[in-house]
Amino acid sequence: MSATIFTNGRVFQNLGPKSASQFFDTLIVQDGKIAHVGSSDDAAVQTHRAAGCEVRDLGGKHVLPGFIDAHMHFLLLGQSLTKVQLDGSKDLADIRARIKLYATAHPEKERILCSGWMHSMTDGEAKASMLDDLDPRPIYIDSKDLHSCWCNSAALKELGVQERENPAGGTIERDADGKASGLLSEACILLIVWPYLAQVLPLEDKMSALRAAIQAYHAVGCTGCIDMAMDENAWEAILALQKSQGGSLPLRVAAHWCINPGDGEEHRLRQVQRAIELNRQYNNDASPELRIVGIKIICDGVIDACTAALAEPYTSNAHIEGPIWTPKMLDAVVKKACDAGLQCALHAIGDQAVHNAVNVLEKHGKPGQRHRIEHLELTAPEDAKRLGELGITASIQPVHSDPSILRAWPKLLGPERLKRAFAYSDFADHGAPLAIGSDSPTAPYAPLPNLYVATTRKSAKQPDAKDAPVNANFRLDLVQAVAAATSGAAFSCFADERVGSLEVGKMADFVVVDMAWNGEELLKAAVAATYFGGVRVYGA
Repeated sequence: MSATIFTNGRVFQNLGPKSASQFFDTLIVQDGKIAHVGSSDDAAVQTHRAAGCEVRDLGGKHVLPGFIDAHMHFLLLGQSLTKVQLDGSKDLADIRARIKLYATAHPEKERILCSGWMHSMTDGEAKASMLDDLDPRPIYIDSKDLHSCWCNSAALKELGVQERENPAGGTIERDADGKASGLLSEACILLIVWPYLAQVLPLEDKMSALRAAIQAYHAVGCTGCIDMAMDENAWEAILALQKSQGGSLPLRVAAHWCINPGDGEEHRLRQVQRAIELNRQYNNDASPELRIVGIKIICDGVIDACTAALAEPYTSNAHIEGPIWTPKMLDAVVKKACDAGLQCALHAIGDQAVHNAVNVLEKHGKPGQRHRIEHLELTAPEDAKRLGELGITASIQPVHSDPSILRAWPKLLGPERLKRAFAYSDFADHGAPLAIGSDSPTAPYAPLPNLYVATTRKSAKQPDAKDAPVNANFRLDLVQAVAAATSGAAFSCFADERVGSLEVGKMADFVVVDMAWNGEELLKAAVAATYFGGVRVYGA
């Protein structure tokens, strides 16, 4: 028998309804799958012991299904691990100091790539002139939300943006003379910055970034992920990595193909056709662990930059931002995807974008297709109800509701609208499936702090700052949160028959966690080991 007995633990099983859970003390893994969950006194356990199977003492630790990051960016996460980290910078001087230190230490780099910048760190300013004296090499600074990129003059020059017009859904910020001044926003990232960097960065570098992302995920208990902006560049790197490892990856990956606004409806539908072709090739029994499951559309921007589409003006500037994708643009693309049986994942942060997304999925979605709306940061009560009625998955990232990063929201939205921010329990109470992700690298990818925010609405990022929880009435209980980060995520991408819960016959993807079963204590929790298909891929 190729079996291992894991005993003296607290093996989690979710029973479905809110607050319903059960714990067992023993788990048996055989041939990469779960063979038994129960008591150490069970006959099956005694039989395996008598056969001389290996026994591992869990020391009272919890055993949870392997976490599945339900919304992330695989290649970008890996690449971000090697970028200059600006997260936590206090101001422009701090940003400049970090970049200068890195530039001095890495004279061999052709470009200086940075991440984690927020507009608030520089009072909303992002000019090339603020960077040009630091280093002559191109400098690219990703905003934390990945919706904009701050460039120095060298980067603007090699991108060739001075002579380009704004792409559909994007903005090249310009000075009074019409010269590109440093900030590229929204569709510019997808259509200009990322394609250019994909062209100039070596394939081996991208494969190394993916390896780093996998290792990082194993260390925090993740055994699967759903990539939410797959493109030709990242897909080429993933396939190359899979081939280099004998045709398999130690991470189960589902992906949504990113559809750009493009040059018109014909161009958009060609992108959907490409997703359909890849879905037919990479979503079957021959490729169960690397799949293209649907399309992704970025319907609007983000609230912090006042680019999320709201039904009423921003309180701070009386501005109403229209969606990147209008209802007319969405209609043909979503219909083609639904008719082909693909899942649609619609990024919608503002309440107007959410309303548009629900409408188009109601119009074209078919029963059982498990369409999703990503983020749902500001929603009207009636649309929260419709999520459940239509079976639309609420794909949420609790780390984005961390109160330490929402300090500008009262000014942007006003106190009344703020009461509808991150209405997670409202979605669940109306019957919407929940899937929890991180949106990494726009936010920290570790699941346990993410679940802390989900269950307490307190800050995992700056717990000592004592920020008041934002809408604590919408928090989830711990069973709901763990389920959304495991079985809910698996359900959201049609992987629930293989992974997502600790049930007999499913793949033995699980994480051993030293923790108290209390949301308030999750910042003290630690991953002790991660198993993928019964093989330990991480041990503390």
